[in-house]
Amino acid sequence: MKLLFATGPSINTRLLVAIIASVALLITEYRSHRLDSLRATLSVVVDPIKYLIDLPSVLIEQTTYSVSSYSTLKRENTRLRKEQFIDKTRLLKFDSLEKENIRLRALLENSFKLGEQLLIAELLSINMAPYEHIVVVNKGTRFGVHPQQPVLDANGVVGQVFRALPFSSEIMLITDPNHAIPVQVNRNGLLTIAVGSGQMNRLNLPFLPNNADIHPGDLLITSGLGGTFPSGYPVAVVDDFIPITNKPFVNITATPKAMLDRNRELLIVWGDSSPVSLTTKPTPEASEPRPNDPVSGSGLVRKVPAGARARTAGDDQSAGSGLTREAPKGARAGTDRDE
Repeated sequence: MKLLFATGPSINTRLLVAIIASVALLITEYRSHRLDSLRATLSVVVDPIKYLIDLPSVLIEQTTYSVSSYSTLKRENTRLRKEQFIDKTRLLKFDSLEKENIRLRALLENSFKLGEQLLIAELLSINMAPYEHIVVVNKGTRFGVHPQQPVLDANGVVGQVFRALPFSSEIMLITDPNHAIPVQVNRNGLLTIAVGSGQMNRLNLPFLPNNADIHPGDLLITSGLGGTFPSGYPVAVVDDFIPITNKPFVNITATPKAMLDRNRELLIVWGDSSPVSLTTKPTPEASEPRPNDPVSGSGLVRKVPAGARARTAGDDQSAGSGLTREAPKGARAGTDRDE
């Protein structure tokens, strides 16, 4: 008890002295700037301690923000990558659609210039055996397609319909060894026949004499002879050749104008201007098969003038083809006079 009593007044005195000193310092700081230098000196020692105390909370806050930002950036990066992939896919599709649009525009512009009845068919399959060049398209007899119908692309003659089925058709290309097409030189009208060579980029002209008026670079077009291909369609361009004086015939080749190995759409052509009905069903009389009629199953009904029908029922030897073409008035009159 004596010890506590002895130390008690001493502690109280110290506390009182500290309070008085603090008040004096506050008053001195308030009334003058004498303690500014002391404050600056003490801040050098106190500020690092304050930063050390705040360091854990600052580190936790920054770490949390960094993790959150990384997660957000990762999600955004994943989303942008997906969008980029989708956009690239769409761009590829748009590029394909653009090229398809260009091809279709070229086909339609070609059809308007030629003035024929046309049907666009898409390629289904290709059979490129060494001695058989045949492709399959997605249009058949239900669209009025029939055998021996000419087929084009935007650049020239592709071939003709070899076999017509209800939902598809087989087309023999002009490069098939079994295919021959009557052509003429556009420069001077020289008539000849172009025969398939079995190669996709070559046609043979085997029936031209050595002194024929034909030169490299001449354009070959359809002559219209034979009735299968209407006249005026570009077929091929004559290649370079060397005349041989000691042989009666010269070996001449030509390069087809049509892009036979790059087509996606083809044009099936009708030689007359009568519309092809895709909705109405043929009448029983028109759909009844006739003997020796290769196109009786095509479902294509054409209206023929009365005079031409009467002549077909008579002594016309071409009645077996089943396809009646309307000739110009002058040509029909000339035929009647010849008969």
